[in-house]
Amino acid sequence: MSSIAGHLTCWSEDYLCLPEKDKGILSMSDVGRCCDSAMQESFWGTLKTECADRPFSSRAAARQAIFEYIEIWYNRQRRHSALGYLSPAEFEQRTRL
Repeated sequence: MSSIAGHLTCWSEDYLCLPEKDKGILSMSDVGRCCDSAMQESFWGTLKTECADRPFSSRAAARQAIFEYIEIWYNRQRRHSALGYLSPAEFEQRTRL
């Protein structure tokens, strides 16, 4: 085994052990099962299209823009078709009642 392959194996083993440490579940679908990560892929695609569609002047500027996009726009105001065209905040509030 080459040294690069050895490092990759070591890194992947470390990665696979992370969820166990925090009592989490690792989600890795089989080839051809794209629905397993469809929500995450949709979110990242939306984030890239609506927020990260331009270069940022610095890492701090990128962090601030992404934080504001997620916390102010995406979670509180943006309507989601999967939630009956409610924002996640509105959906949570209505389902708690």
